[in-house]
Amino acid sequence: MWAALVCLLALWSAVIPAAYAQQHGEIVELQLDPLPEGLYLSATLQLELPELVKDALYKGISVFFITEAEVVRQRWYWSDKVVAQASRFLRLSYQPLTRRWRVVQSSTPFAPSGLGVSLGQNFDTLQDALASMQRIARWKIADEGQVDEGVTYVMNFQFRLDTSQLPRPLQIGAVGRSGWNMVLARSVPLSVVEAAR
Repeated sequence: MWAALVCLLALWSAVIPAAYAQQHGEIVELQLDPLPEGLYLSATLQLELPELVKDALYKGISVFFITEAEVVRQRWYWSDKVVAQASRFLRLSYQPLTRRWRVVQSSTPFAPSGLGVSLGQNFDTLQDALASMQRIARWKIADEGQVDEGVTYVMNFQFRLDTSQLPRPLQIGAVGRSGWNMVLARSVPLSVVEAAR
């Protein structure tokens, strides 16, 4: 009986994470390009929005995402040192009257007043809007001189749903619900000498 219980638990623990990851998507490709003017990141994501997020969008509630990248120098004698970091902010929204989707991208967090420097695009379908969010091309994550040659670093990449930007009632309801916990992450070792050759 114990053996059967252990087998069932092992099967359950293997199935649940796979379904959880499939629901939220995956990082299909992640590429780093060290150039003389800095370190550039290109990525391809495969996003699948949870039903709770889609439901909020169709009700006219904007949903926010954050893309973060940091270059870390690991140190055995002290805590790791973050040598460079960059963030991009995305807002996905649906206009019920025009039945159009809008993706707005900014290098700074979105202000409640709506003011700030941002780039916006309109789309006819949710699939087209997501397709524009899934591609990151030549994003500069470190300036020249921030990453030394001959040193091995770790680049941590993360794309996540930002629930702190949701309306207050949704923030309270989102706590502890897996449908609002959308995070894609990957860490990649980086050696500038090898990559620059």
